[in-house]
Parts: sequence; structure tokens; C-alpha cells
Amino acid sequence: MVVTRSQSASETLKELPFWGEDLEPGKGKPRKSKAQRRREKLSRNGGKQMESLNISLQPVELNLPSDVAKLQKEDVTLKPWLNKVIEVEGVKQGSLGCLEDATYVIKNGILYQSKGTVEALALPKQFRSKVMELGHSVPWAGHMAFQKTLCRIASRFVWPGMYNDISKFCSSCEIYQLTSSRRVPRAMLQPLPIMEAPFERLGMDIVGPLERSSTGYRFILVLCDYGTRYPEAFPLKTVKAKNVANCLVQLFSRMGIPREILTDCGTNFMSKLLQQVYKLLGVKGIRTTPYHPQTDGLVERYNQTLKSMLRKFVSQTGKDWDQWLPYLLFAYREVPQASTGFSPFELLYGHKVRGPLDLLKDYWENPTSTGDNVVAYVVKMRQRLEEMTALAQESLRTAQQNQKRWYDCKARERSFTPGQQVLLLLPTSENKLLAKWFGPYEITRKVGKLTDELFMPDRTKKYQTFHVNLLKEFQSRQDVVSQLLIRAVGDEETPEKFIPGQLGESSVMDISHLSVAQQEEVALLIDPELFKDTPGYTDVVQHNIRLKEEAAPRQKSYRLPERLVASLKKEIHVMLELGIIETSRSEWCSPVVLVPKKDGSLRFCIDFRYLNAVSMCDLYPMPRIDELVERVGQAEYISTLDLSKGYWQVALVPEARELTAFRTPFGLYQFCVMPFGLQGAPATFQRLMDDVLREVSDYAAAYLDDVVIYSRSWEEHICHLKEVLRCIKAAGLTINPQKCCLAQKQVEYLGFVIGHGKLRPQVGKMEAIRSFPIPTTKKKVKSFLGLVGWYRKFIPHFADRSAVLHDLTKVAVPRKVNWTAECDHAFTNLEAINEHTVLQTPDFDKPFILQTDASGVGLGGVLLQEVDGERRPVAFLSRKLLDRETRYSTVEKECLAMKWTVESLRYYLLGRHFSLETDHRALQWLHRMKDANTRLAGWYLALQPYDFTVCYRAGKSNTVADSLSRMYED
Repeated sequence: MVVTRSQSASETLKELPFWGEDLEPGKGKPRKSKAQRRREKLSRNGGKQMESLNISLQPVELNLPSDVAKLQKEDVTLKPWLNKVIEVEGVKQGSLGCLEDATYVIKNGILYQSKGTVEALALPKQFRSKVMELGHSVPWAGHMAFQKTLCRIASRFVWPGMYNDISKFCSSCEIYQLTSSRRVPRAMLQPLPIMEAPFERLGMDIVGPLERSSTGYRFILVLCDYGTRYPEAFPLKTVKAKNVANCLVQLFSRMGIPREILTDCGTNFMSKLLQQVYKLLGVKGIRTTPYHPQTDGLVERYNQTLKSMLRKFVSQTGKDWDQWLPYLLFAYREVPQASTGFSPFELLYGHKVRGPLDLLKDYWENPTSTGDNVVAYVVKMRQRLEEMTALAQESLRTAQQNQKRWYDCKARERSFTPGQQVLLLLPTSENKLLAKWFGPYEITRKVGKLTDELFMPDRTKKYQTFHVNLLKEFQSRQDVVSQLLIRAVGDEETPEKFIPGQLGESSVMDISHLSVAQQEEVALLIDPELFKDTPGYTDVVQHNIRLKEEAAPRQKSYRLPERLVASLKKEIHVMLELGIIETSRSEWCSPVVLVPKKDGSLRFCIDFRYLNAVSMCDLYPMPRIDELVERVGQAEYISTLDLSKGYWQVALVPEARELTAFRTPFGLYQFCVMPFGLQGAPATFQRLMDDVLREVSDYAAAYLDDVVIYSRSWEEHICHLKEVLRCIKAAGLTINPQKCCLAQKQVEYLGFVIGHGKLRPQVGKMEAIRSFPIPTTKKKVKSFLGLVGWYRKFIPHFADRSAVLHDLTKVAVPRKVNWTAECDHAFTNLEAINEHTVLQTPDFDKPFILQTDASGVGLGGVLLQEVDGERRPVAFLSRKLLDRETRYSTVEKECLAMKWTVESLRYYLLGRHFSLETDHRALQWLHRMKDANTRLAGWYLALQPYDFTVCYRAGKSNTVADSLSRMYED
């Protein structure tokens, strides 16, 4: 039998005289099964979990009075709803207005709004703030975002202006602002000044702690010169200020004492010892703002490069990193730096230092000594240093511009004013990699363009400076005030003819500029049935609306202010009497908008945006305005006619009428005629006018409802006017006498003043350009360029003048533009367009002369004709060269100018012989060129359909075309 040592010891103890059962070793607890142990573990965890759920659920005190119906009647903001009640205690009181999507009922004396399946209680003003707090701020609501808070409250309560009130309440919630995950847009990049001399400014930082080296080093003191990008690194055992000061003294003994040293806010850099060293040596200490290392970006970027290089060379233990520092510093100093284009060694010493590759090259080449004396060497080195410094500074400026351009793509101008409340983004005390918002704090003053000083009473240091990228505006909560929101529409400049308005009495046309005999002849042509304000009715065409597949009806309306109801009612009455509209039972519905005009009256409009989106397009071509203007320009007598409410004179096909239905408080109506605002209406009306004037198209034309008649003599004009009026009357159309100009020498037509063979911009349009405010956004810049571009044919060197502004509309440019002095110059230059600029209208019986020129920045051309022995301009052309085109040779640019201008003026030049003048002699032999490159050959083939003679004209004589292409050339 085998006995263990434990058993043998136990048997020995029993023989002792003081042995008892209390000294006998316990036999241990009985063994439990695996299932029993699992059940006990679950019960223990469950108990702990139940104990941890110790939440005090305190009742919410609402303090709402029981008589809410009385408060609803006393609330001024709910009175409009009380007036629209259609059901009281189940009894119908009225009918639902067509403008309303919701109904208002009273049950048990309480007002409710019924909208679809939701019936919400109308909440009095004094309890709205409490309801919003319960729906957003309490734990049961969870501080959810605006949309979910709105859904939660709107399913139970409703009041006027609820959408806006809840939006402001959520955005001003302090907890929501402090914990929001939305990122703050960064501010625009502010480049540091470029240093002109080496070692004027140093950047300094600490890398570490690293793995302790075999010699006891754990940190690296890194310094970089902002002028030459020359780096220096010192291994340190500790980062105490004394060690940092010793390293600085070593550096100063070799490189000299700098003027400035830029550091972060580390305690070793801010110590009194280092400040005393700065003071004794005349060094200005500059510190970055807290938690914004981008200010000292040069050193931060070098830290990353240095650590990456160390990682590739240290041993597996990592204890020899300090031995590699000299070699890695040499490696970095020897290669060109990206921003300067030169190596730090070259900018510091004026020449390249010898490295391992130079040793190998010298061994093979075995160079001989040049034998330069000391003076020659010093002069040569000084000259080389000056050249490299200038080139490095230019390279730095270019690099900074590129960095700023790319950085600012997703940035915008950000600034705060003193006294404003802001939130501050700082790392948490638990983990510096995690950040959260603190505050709100008050801004006391602006320290720099992108830095602000904050007053922080809850911190040891009350006043601290931070970068704007760490700040965001704090929206304080104000008392909720119920509002009635009405969408304001500003004065619009749409011409009267495009949108219907009030109809007035016919007026007599002004023909006082004619002689008595001529007035009598014109008076015989004026038919009162033709010249009247009320619209006619034509059966020449009918307008149809073709829907895309799966286009569903849509019911939507805008709320109409009470004060405008009377004006709308009067407008509806007039249109019903004229047969323009009729009552409707359509499922379709578009909202009504009343737009104020400059004279204070209202203009009736229908918002057909949804109907247009689901309608098919009519692609009938519109006439070219420039062609119309040129046809009219040579006439001696010109008349312009304007149809009375032109669109209303075209009938709608019966099946399309229900699609034009619109809501009013007085019922649902639909159009019997073509309304304004339909996307296919211009095409239909242009088709109508082309059909009506087809017989008289040799001397009459129309752009929509603007008709023009032009003639060379008085007798012709009377005959032409008679025939045109006959065609218009036969079609059933009427003419508005207030907007007609008969038998004029000059008229305003389509934005131009034409007549006597001259063409000039309209004075009123020029005033709109001159009074245009300075654009602050990309959208406003595009609007200005579109307005000015309408008259680009009057503006010499337009492309060059507007090039700076066109650059602001690029995709990479921020929405809020950076308005520079160059932009202001270009804007002022374009604003100052002279309305007296005159162009000659083309006479196709006379030969044309085309002058072209090209520069390093653009192409230019001018089309001329001789009139009375003098060359007069017909059109100016210019455009900016594309980036790839700037690299063309001179002859290619000149040939490109010829090709582009000729093709742009194809309407004038094709089929006619013309002279092409250029200041480039080589192009005289364009027709006889041999062995030309493929680009020139392709352009020459493109010009073959044209009949022209190339003439050389000296640059001093080719001034117009030359200036068109060179205005902004440096």
C-alpha cells in the first residue's frame, strides 16, 4: 500500500497528546457539478446587475391647468386657427378651403388640428417651451436631433411656427452642442512669412519618449531653420530646460544666434530659465496656440520624417537609435527640399557637400584641381548664394500658394467678435487622443487673424489664446416666441409681358416724332380691334402638355397671407370674366404665389416646378438674337410690336387643362389658355409666331411676342407694316398699344439700341451693370459674369478683362470667394462699360476684314468693314488660352488665333472672300506650307472651306487685335 507524505504526516500528528478533532485537516467542500456552478454564476451576475440599476425616477412637474380650452381662446397666435374650425363637437360648421391641407376641429371644447391620420392638440403659447423640453431634453427624450424631436412632438401637439421654434430649441441646446459629432469647418490657411536670411527663425520641438538607448538617451531635441530648411537634432536623457539650453548654446556657437524661435507650449520651452536665455541673447520666443501644432508645421513634418528614417535603421532592440542620428541628418540635408528646390547644405554653404556618391564619382573621374584663388572662390560662392536664395524664396512662394489653394478648397472664412460665446474643443483629461467640447466661454479680444483670447473662469489659467479651428459658435437659448411665418419675395425684374397682371384700358400710341402726313398714314393702319389690352384668341396652334411615364398628381400649396386674399380674389374674378380660367375638379394642383412689383401692385404667378419636372421637353429651336439684331440694324425705319398677354392668346388642348389646376381659398381652378411658367410655352409660342409671319419673313421677325418690322424706306415700311398687321389680325391675336413703337429711326429691341446701321447696348442695362454690388460668393460672381457677358461683343479684350473673375468660379475655389485687389480691378473695369460703345451692323454687300493676334495669355480678333473710307468694328472677339495651349509655339498660337476667329465668325465669312490680317510673317505662306506639323496641318484643313487672303500687318498697326490678346500679359 502506497502512503503519501501528507497522509504520513497526518498519522504522526494523531499521536501527539494535544491532538483533537479541531486540528484534523478539513476534507474540503463537496464537489459541485458543472451545471450547478453555471447556475450559481448566472445568479450572482444577475444580482449584481439588478443592484446596479439604481435610477431615481422622479415625476415630471407639468403644472398644466385643467382648462386648456380657455387658454386656447385667449392665445392670440391660435385665433386664425379658431376662425377656420369646420367641426364643433361633431357638427359641421363650414367647408375646407382649397388652400389648406389641414382641418381644425373642436372636441370637448379643445381645439385640434387634423392632418391626415394625425390629430394634434393646438398648444397655447405659454406651454410650448415646456413641451419642447419634455420632447428633447429629459432622459426619456434622449436629446435627439431636430427631425426626431419634431416627429415626437408633432404627433401630439401643434402650434403656428412649430417647425422654426423646435429647430431653434434643438440648435440652442447646450448638451447637444457640447456632444454634437458635426465637424467645424476649418479656417482659411494663413501662410507664414518667408525668411530672407538663414537662421533668422528656428522651429523647435521634442520627439519622444523613445526606447531608452544603450547610452541612456530617451528624447530628441529637433530644430529646423525656416530659411534654409536645415535640420539639427540632439539626443537628450531628459527634457529639462537646462538640457535644452545647453543644446541651443552648442547650435548658436556654430550657426549664430537667431532672431526668433518658434515652439509649442511645452513646460520646458516656457520655463523661466529658457526665457532668461532668450532675453540675454536677444531672441524672441514665439509659441503656437494650444492644440494647434500646424503653426510649427515645418518641425512637425520633419519629426515624422526623422522617426520614419530611424525605424528603418535601428536594431531589433531599438537601443542604438542615437548612433544613427548623424548619418540620417546628413542624408536629409543633402537632398533638395520640396518647397525650396535646393538642399539645406546648398542654401547654407553655397555649394554641394561631398557624399558617398561623390566619392565614388571622383574616384572614377580623378578630377584635377582648378587652382582658383581664395578671392575668386569667395566671390563665386557669394554670387551663387545670392542666386540660390532668390530662387529658393520664389520656390517657397509658389509652394505656399499651392498649399493654400488645396487647403482652402474645403475651408472658409471664420472669425468671431469680442464678447461672443463660443465652445472650445480640447482633449479629455483621461485620454489626450479623445477630444470633447467645453464651455461656453467668452471671447475677450482678437490676438491675430486666426487666433482669439478666451476668458475661462473654470480653469486655473483664466485667459488663454486658441486657434479658430478649435472654436465654434455657441447658440444661447432664448425665450420661445411664436411667429407667423410668411415667405417674403423681393421685387423681381421679370418683364411685364411674361407674367399676367391687371388689365387696363387701351391707350393711344405716341407717333409725334413723325410728320403730319406720315402720322395720317400710320393712323389708318391702327385698328382698335387689333390694338387693345385684352388678349385675343388664336386657333393657329394649341398647347399640349405631354407627361413622362409614371407621373403622379401632386397636391401642394403655399400659405397665403391674409392681407393678399382680397387682391387674389379680384385677379381670379378678372380671369374668369375673360375666359382665361375655369373651375376645376382635377386631381392635379400647383401652388399660387403673389409677387410684389416695383410699383407696389401684385403679380399673379403659378409655381409649375413639379409639373415641369414630369413633363416632356419641346425642342423647337429659338431664333438667335444676334442674327435678329443684325438683320434689323441696316434699316431706316423700324417698328416693334408687343402682343397683349401673348401666352393667354394660345388655347390649351382640353386634356391638358386639368394639369394646370391651382388652389385658391375660393376653390380649385384650371387654365383654358396657355399659362406663363410652363417649360414648353416658349417653344409653342415661337412656333405660332413663325407660322403667322412666314409670308412676311423678309422684313419681319419675332422673338416670342416681340415683333419687329424693318424697312429701307418710308413707302416700303408702310406696306410692310400693313401686311404684318394683317397677318396678326388674321391669326386672332391682339397687340398691346402701350408697348409699341411705330416707324422709329432707332428702337430698343432685345436689350440693344439698333438703327442707322449702328448697334449699341441699352442704357438701362448698363446702369444695372454699373450698380451691381461687389460679389462675395461664387454664385454672385457667376451672376455678374452672365450679366456682363450678354454685351461681350461690345467689350474689347473681354476674355482678358474677366479672366481673374472666371478663375473664382472654378470647382476648387471655396463658395465664399477671396476678393483680392486684382479681382476688384477686373470688376471695376467691367463695370465701367460705356453705353456709347458703337458697333457697325454688317453690310453683306461689302468685303470684310479680319484682324487676329495671339499672346502668351489669350487670343484676340476684330471683324471690320470700311464705311466712308474708315474702318469700323463689327464685332470684337477674345478668349483666354487653355493651359495646354500656353505651351504652343508662337506660330501655332498665331495660327490658332486665325482658326478660332474664322470659325467663330463663320456666319459672316463662309462663302465670301475676305482679308485676314496678322502680325506674324510666317502665316503669309500658310497656303504654301510644306512639312508642317500635324497640328498646323489639321488647322489648315479646317480653314479650307473659307476664301481668304492672308496679309501681313505690323504689330504697331495691328493694335486692336494685339490689345485683345495682351491686356493682362506680364
